Amino acid sequence: MPNEIVTSKSNTGSLPPFSGGDALDITVANVRDLFPIAARRAYLNNAAISPVSQPVLQAVDSFLHDVRDNGDKSYSGWCVYADTDIKSRVGRLIGADAAEIAFVKNTTEGLVTVANGLDWKEGDNLLLPEIEYPSNVLCWKQLARRGVTIKWIKARDGRIDIADISAAIDARTRLVSVSAVQFSNGFRQDLVNLSDLCVSRGLLLNVDAIQQVGSMALNLGEIHIDFLSFGGHKWLLAPIGTGIFYCNRKSLDFLVPPNVGYHSFDHGDCISNDLDFRPNAGRFEEALVNFPGIWGLDAAVRMHLAVGQRRTEAHILDLTDYAAERLRSHGWTIKSPRDGRERSGLLSFGRTGINAEETALHLRAQGIDIAVQTDRLRISPSLYNNRDDIDRLVAALPIAHNSFGEG
Repeated sequence: MPNEIVTSKSNTGSLPPFSGGDALDITVANVRDLFPIAARRAYLNNAAISPVSQPVLQAVDSFLHDVRDNGDKSYSGWCVYADTDIKSRVGRLIGADAAEIAFVKNTTEGLVTVANGLDWKEGDNLLLPEIEYPSNVLCWKQLARRGVTIKWIKARDGRIDIADISAAIDARTRLVSVSAVQFSNGFRQDLVNLSDLCVSRGLLLNVDAIQQVGSMALNLGEIHIDFLSFGGHKWLLAPIGTGIFYCNRKSLDFLVPPNVGYHSFDHGDCISNDLDFRPNAGRFEEALVNFPGIWGLDAAVRMHLAVGQRRTEAHILDLTDYAAERLRSHGWTIKSPRDGRERSGLLSFGRTGINAEETALHLRAQGIDIAVQTDRLRISPSLYNNRDDIDRLVAALPIAHNSFGEG
């Protein structure tokens, strides 16, 4: 079978999570079969925590079986395979080189690496949208003790206008930090024009991409972004506790690793204490990485590569477009931007007289999983979802005043 997991008997550790290399017979049409949850629930909350597929589970198991049977016998093989094969595949997914990629535990770790690694001067400032997720807020607020201030960019109907970012730049502005897709309403930032603005004004651009990678196509080879972070547990459909920090090779020397350890350096042994950092983004991996989770992340990345980013994006946008149409026809108000490239895989909606929390609890009891953001309901269908999941959601929603029945 194309997604069968095999375990190596050699001292190089577990083989890649799929036998047969990268040529996987996985498509939009059959990927649903790899997710056991799809047979039981209409899981539409992938912007929170996604379920994992059978190949991801098997990949994690294959690694742990290797450790069970061999201890650290394969350690050097794991390191080489993670740094070369897995990082190369992640690079193919986002349009980056393996040398620009570091493994992290989550998006927050990548954001904190930037916040604490830059050489800030008292009086510097950065630009930050007022609607960001806390992970892209708290690490910057911490910089107040170093005399760094935040200039907040106000949202206009849930959108962040690049003209407003441009107008806020002054002589002490060092960096702009944004989410590629806003968690609350699904607004997708125009990263191309924002990148052009930052380059023209000599600013660093930092991106929280957890709500984009795995749902909307991204090619870092086409735009200049200095730093970008994303966790694996949402749209990437990878294990919790895995993530990627991207550092553009041209921006590597702007950051001093805030956390350092033996893995940050190119030593042949564990004796030297010289601070000769690895010549790539690997310098931001201070110690042993989460190999079991990374093996699972690799399985998820292989699945995304097999389907293709553009096909994945088209499928997810079709589902949110279909959902928006069906919800409007049943009296719901769509709260997410739906114009052109502003739309994404997140769709927020509401209705007068409906209690969002009670509605979400009712839906969960009916085998339908969604999220609540303030007073709104939010769905986030992924690669394995289909229109039947949307129909099931609409049918179970309340008609009015929390009277549940056929919608």
